[in-house]
Amino acid sequence: MTSTFPNISISTERLVLRPLDEDDVPALTAMMNDEQVAAWTHAPQPFTEADAATWIGDHAPAERTAGRGLDLAVTEFLTQRLVGLIRLAKTNWHVRSTELSYIVAPWARGEGYASEAALATAQWLFGDQKFERIELRTAADNTASQQVAQKIGCISEGVLRGACMARARADDGVWTDVRTDFIVWSLLPEDLEGATGQLTDVDGFTTFTDWN
Repeated sequence: MTSTFPNISISTERLVLRPLDEDDVPALTAMMNDEQVAAWTHAPQPFTEADAATWIGDHAPAERTAGRGLDLAVTEFLTQRLVGLIRLAKTNWHVRSTELSYIVAPWARGEGYASEAALATAQWLFGDQKFERIELRTAADNTASQQVAQKIGCISEGVLRGACMARARADDGVWTDVRTDFIVWSLLPEDLEGATGQLTDVDGFTTFTDWN
């Protein structure tokens, strides 16, 4: 029988991580059309409200039901504003491992939300879900995402040369693919010790390529 993640909410001091819902469509659309988000993900550009509705209503539930992963909205506790996403994918239930990625909206950067949300997710995975390994992949030029990985205690395992397709906008406004390297990071339960210090000085987003 396929294992699946539960429909859950995770709370931190400042954030609530919860399933995406249809009320998130406008904010999700705006976030995914940000230049930096477009550069490091393979979501379609422009990203429409129809794309957001399909992600929330079809793709995210299907990924969870099939046991492949979990998409969580990252919202501010006080305002309930959508400030980012946490995504689990390529989950292996036998090995108890999954790949984690994160995005922070342009209106919420610089607050340490990526680190706080990623750390809370890791603690939940290792504690409640009894996972043994979390993997992150960051594009070689995405230094902000690499800083988040380091902040939560990840260990760099190596480089996958030429394995990442980022995007750059040409002078005519057209997005073109740019090949770069992936840096592979891992997080094990014992790596979390000492990772709960200052988390509010960097933000970023990891690359995710299979959003649909």
